[in-house]
Amino acid sequence: MGIARLTARSSLGAALVLVGVAVLALGVVELALVLETPVGPPAALALFVVVAWVYAGAGLLAWWRRPRNRFGAVLLLGAFAWLAADLANVPNRVLIAVGTVLATAPLAVVIHLLLAFPSGRLLTPASRVVVAAAYVVALVLQAPLYLFTGAPAPFDLLVVADRPDLAATGARVQQAAGGVVLLATAGILVARLRRATPAQRRVLAPLAAYGTLAVPSLSVIANWIAPAYGLRPETVALVQLTVLAGIPVAFTLGVLRGGFTRTKEIEELAEWLGASGGARLSLSDALARTLGDDSLQLVFRAHDRYVAADGVPVELPEPGSGRRAVEIELAGRRVGAIVYDATLIADAELVRTAGRVVAIAVDRERLTAELRASQDALRLSRARIVEAGDRERRRIARDLHDGLQVRLVLLAMDAQQVAEGPGAPAGTREAAVALRVGIDAAAAELRRLVHAVMPAALIERGLAAATEDLVDRMPVPTRLDLGAIDDRLAPAVESTAYFVVAEGLTNALKHARARHLLVRLASTDGRLVVEVHDDGVGGASASGSGLHGVADRVDTLGGRLQVRSAVGGGTVLVAELPCAS
Repeated sequence: MGIARLTARSSLGAALVLVGVAVLALGVVELALVLETPVGPPAALALFVVVAWVYAGAGLLAWWRRPRNRFGAVLLLGAFAWLAADLANVPNRVLIAVGTVLATAPLAVVIHLLLAFPSGRLLTPASRVVVAAAYVVALVLQAPLYLFTGAPAPFDLLVVADRPDLAATGARVQQAAGGVVLLATAGILVARLRRATPAQRRVLAPLAAYGTLAVPSLSVIANWIAPAYGLRPETVALVQLTVLAGIPVAFTLGVLRGGFTRTKEIEELAEWLGASGGARLSLSDALARTLGDDSLQLVFRAHDRYVAADGVPVELPEPGSGRRAVEIELAGRRVGAIVYDATLIADAELVRTAGRVVAIAVDRERLTAELRASQDALRLSRARIVEAGDRERRRIARDLHDGLQVRLVLLAMDAQQVAEGPGAPAGTREAAVALRVGIDAAAAELRRLVHAVMPAALIERGLAAATEDLVDRMPVPTRLDLGAIDDRLAPAVESTAYFVVAEGLTNALKHARARHLLVRLASTDGRLVVEVHDDGVGGASASGSGLHGVADRVDTLGGRLQVRSAVGGGTVLVAELPCAS
């Protein structure tokens, strides 16, 4: 997971570099075209491109530092809007037409920035309506100015008639509509300021004031300040563009300050906690989205250690590793911790705030993680008991086979020698023969006992050979289908799989009245699949004592056992076991 997140981060960096190179290259080309035959003061014309680069640099920085924050994307939109507007100064009829249509688009982007700060999203219907209106004013109401204003070539591509009256009316309508949009924007911002905390106002108020006043200040500079001080047209243009260039810088600094930027998203996190279960992300994903760190990990305190959501123990990051952890407390108890990338989230207080918001939910999930950890510990304990029991079975079987059984064979040989010895009385020979027969019977019974405890073939040659031996001894036709399995598996897996086969075959003979049997063994995706098929009467269940014991063994090893048995359709016993060899 960490590698995937690192790769995503690298991909984002590469994409942003490409965007930056593209904006830089487009600006250089546009600058060369504009200055080749300038239609106005060269410094002012060049400043259009410089402003676009400022927007692009601010947008790239904001997007890199806050990947989940859309504010960087809006700033990049502003960069392309400025480049597009400057096309009106390029000596090409088509490009001039494009630039003329988009001449006031950067002003609409300013409104967008104001209402999307700091998350980059328009969170209320009112803000979405106002921003849409701003783009309509900039793009649609701009049309009368270029359709009805007579102009010489190459600026006349879009002119349909020389109607100064219509152009003037259109300009007045656009200005009035723009004023309404500015007033609505100011109203929304004032409402936000009233709801904000004092700390938030210290960040939002100057930015809102600067952005809101920047647009009307362009007209004030041109119509009031310039005549009053006798400013040259190029000076007026430079001042206006400088004012607009300061907007992305100011807003980006506000985004990167950290404290205010996540406040709204933390409020949304609190609202998320009240959502219905089906509509919710996981708690960890919600925190990652809120704090803007895809690598964020939520861990839980269980049994004096930290565990992941699946109960697996984890260690908190070491100092200097680039990652940090903020512990979450509830009523003085440590219930979890948030592990995050310190390069993405510089303000640990933000993480603590988010932790306090979700503390109760973390405690609930902590109990789940603690239960999973306990279940894992119980499963491991049961597995160790099974493994210990199997080891003891193998030891007993080996001791009986190599010890007592050998001694019985030697005793049988001695009895045979006595029975065949020269000069032995007839009664002695008869007694010796009877003794040998009894010893042979005892040895046969011992072999059956050893086989029941742990088959010798399973100990010496593995699961495949032991299963083949078992199939060969079946009184009805039985087919063995051996897939690709390892020569030797873990002893507990081999013995459990063997007992599944043995129990399935025994039940098929005793209860199902089967005439044909099939045993299949195969390994797939790290699991051993054991199947026993019969063509008997069906209707079997997993409630029998034999199957119940086998099911316990399978479950202990982390596997599962299924019985499919339709009446009249035979029975299929399927066991899946983890088969780490």
